Amino acid sequence: MYHLNLKLARGARPAGPFPMTSRIPVPLLSFLLCLPLAAVAAAPQADVPPNQPAPKDLPWEDVRLLVDVMQLVKEEYVEPVDDKTLIHGAIRGLLGNLDPHSDFLDKSEFNDMQSLTSGEFNGIGIDVGLGDDNGVIVISPIDGSPAARAGIKSGDEILEVNGTSLDGLSLDQASELMRGKSGTAVTLTLLPEGSDKPRTVKLVREEVHVASTRAELLQRGYGYLRISDFGDDTADGVKSGVRALLKKNGGPLQGMVLDLRDDPGGLLDAAVDVSDDFLDSGIIVSAKGRATDANFVRRATPGDLLGGVPLVVLVNQGTASAAEIVAGALQDNHRALILGMQTFGKGSVQTVIPLPQGDAIKLTTALYYTPSGKSIQAEGIVPDVQVDALQLTGSGDDQEQDTSLKEANLPGHLANTSGAPAPSTGLAAIRAADDLASRDFQLYQALNVLKGLAVLQSHKGP
Repeated sequence: MYHLNLKLARGARPAGPFPMTSRIPVPLLSFLLCLPLAAVAAAPQADVPPNQPAPKDLPWEDVRLLVDVMQLVKEEYVEPVDDKTLIHGAIRGLLGNLDPHSDFLDKSEFNDMQSLTSGEFNGIGIDVGLGDDNGVIVISPIDGSPAARAGIKSGDEILEVNGTSLDGLSLDQASELMRGKSGTAVTLTLLPEGSDKPRTVKLVREEVHVASTRAELLQRGYGYLRISDFGDDTADGVKSGVRALLKKNGGPLQGMVLDLRDDPGGLLDAAVDVSDDFLDSGIIVSAKGRATDANFVRRATPGDLLGGVPLVVLVNQGTASAAEIVAGALQDNHRALILGMQTFGKGSVQTVIPLPQGDAIKLTTALYYTPSGKSIQAEGIVPDVQVDALQLTGSGDDQEQDTSLKEANLPGHLANTSGAPAPSTGLAAIRAADDLASRDFQLYQALNVLKGLAVLQSHKGP
């Protein structure tokens, strides 16, 4: 799950290099670590590096301790360790000790992140995070990826990668084991959520193309829009998806389901743009941090793509970060009804700050808040209607036919002459509904709720 704020032109996923920020802070510690170790170790404790402002609160004793330890490792460790490995390891430890989302990105990892946020990358297609016991868990599989096709689910814990235990490894180290060239195989040992029996899955890495939006007409008048993540194509995809639904429906919709289940998030501005697509006014999201530019409020502008027709948003435990921004904005502005399961609860903003040598750091800089002022950090969005992901059986050809006696079944019954079309009672319509219920119970319930909202709105009139 990820939520990135690159500070500049953040409404789109950059297809090329990340935009540089207007400031690239190089902490004094970074400067020290870039010096030859022996020179730093020998430097007087109170010395200040040239051309650097004197720090007010820098704990020089601790800095000296860090450098002394690095020097001891360099001299005494059983195997030789180069300076770059030591320095990068120290920075990773510094950032990794803050929270699960702050991290150091070397050039290769920075490029991988660019690929991820541009919608194309090589891999198995899962987003991972750390669980309560620091185990590596699947936040969500990416639609259409090898992981999704193999049945990997949100909440599964990854125990081993190619026989290597992930116990004690950092999230970055675990991710590195799963990365690889397209066409290569990787074997995961998983512990499904709620189970005590591990299972092994062999996957072949491939080039994953992430189309972040997908639209279809569920029934005449009722549309479905799926957002799998938030990237540079998402806002345009939402607009084109709604236009396609309107065209296929032959006119305005009566309602739409917005599916944000297993959406790990993405770019802040993409979430803001999507929220704005369905709002005419009001706050979308706000953020608070220590730095001045980490504090902001984003507001909606006039223009609702759906013209105010009912909207139901589907969420689950894999709905995270930017996806939670959208759900919270639509819920607090009373624009949509949220249906499903409580969301992941990632309410922090990470800023990617490029470093001079091509590396970068991903640093948690703020917490974001829904329009009502609630922080969802570690809490998540609570749905208005709780619906678990159930598996139904007995649908399709195995479904028993309705044999209850009705007036219309009686021989010689009086026909309805009002001219109004009677609801379809054919087996095709019944089986279509049954198929949706067995295939996706949450979506089936969302459609039913949506129809109720549409009827209620039609009774209210214009």
